[in-house]
Amino acid sequence: QVTVDDMAYHTECVCRAAPDSLVIADMPFMSYTTPEQTMVNATALMQAGAQMIKMEGGTWLSDSISMLVERGIPVCAHLGLTPQSVNQFGGFKVQGRTPKEAKSILADAVEIQDAGASLLVLECIPAGLAADISSKLDIPVIGIGAGAGTDAQVLVMHDLLGLSGHTARFVEDFMAGQSSIQGALQAFVNAVKSGEYPREEHTYN
Repeated sequence: QVTVDDMAYHTECVCRAAPDSLVIADMPFMSYTTPEQTMVNATALMQAGAQMIKMEGGTWLSDSISMLVERGIPVCAHLGLTPQSVNQFGGFKVQGRTPKEAKSILADAVEIQDAGASLLVLECIPAGLAADISSKLDIPVIGIGAGAGTDAQVLVMHDLLGLSGHTARFVEDFMAGQSSIQGALQAFVNAVKSGEYPREEHTYN
């Protein structure tokens, strides 16, 4: 139910609180169905202070990505398990396990990069597929439930802090053994940098 106005408000708040951080604003559900609609709504988020916008989807986004990038709006794309499409997937399920699905995700990734995306998030796909995509792209690839073969890792903060009750395989409670939220966040950073996270038990095959 989140709207573009909601996201613009939260983007403004984040930018005031973290002026030295890269701020990426998510485009809400059904706010980027056409290139023209995408331009209007992405502009609103950029005017709220975002430095990049994120959209979920494959090759059908190519025209919108090209239009945004040509006009100075950087784009982060998102493939694999795209949460805005869970109704179509039949729930939160791992994507890319069949050869056909894997080939489609790889093709989407290449086309999205060629359209001008600056970053790519891969969510809930087999570790081998994520590593293969990362090796074939020039842009940074960020994984969530996609194994250790990507360029970076991300976790939803509430999952990372053990607040959501999620039981997804890739989730680890970094608040365990910590006395502060800051400590938990630093533990996550340290675990990613050292290669301690994600481990084999966090990945899908």
